[in-house]
Amino acid sequence: MDDSIILPTPTSGSRHLRILLVEDHEETLASLSLHLTGGGHFVTTARSAAEALTIARGGMPDILLCDITLPDADGCELLARLAENRPPLCIAMSGYGMNADLRRSQRAGFHHHLTKPFLPDDLDALLPRN
Repeated sequence: MDDSIILPTPTSGSRHLRILLVEDHEETLASLSLHLTGGGHFVTTARSAAEALTIARGGMPDILLCDITLPDADGCELLARLAENRPPLCIAMSGYGMNADLRRSQRAGFHHHLTKPFLPDDLDALLPRN
């Protein structure tokens, strides 16, 4: 019996994005990574801010999808450390979704703030198409 997972074929009009996914919760990391790669995107994962910074030194992705609460730093701090080398699109993810939380992520430089739990369609709506 073959236990391999068959990922969906990306649609012909979709743009294949390079995404740096920073998330310390293993199940969330796995499900988001599977969803994004299933959509034809190239996903690199990091479980901490330090790991994300190391990865970013090798080349900046098109999108940073980052949890705000990380084990070694805050996602807003990570964005500040990236400084001038930020990806063109930065999306924050957090279980906190009050207006103050949204303003804080916006002031840090995130373009969007997704409050967990969110639907895959909520994320897909923020990704550029072509």
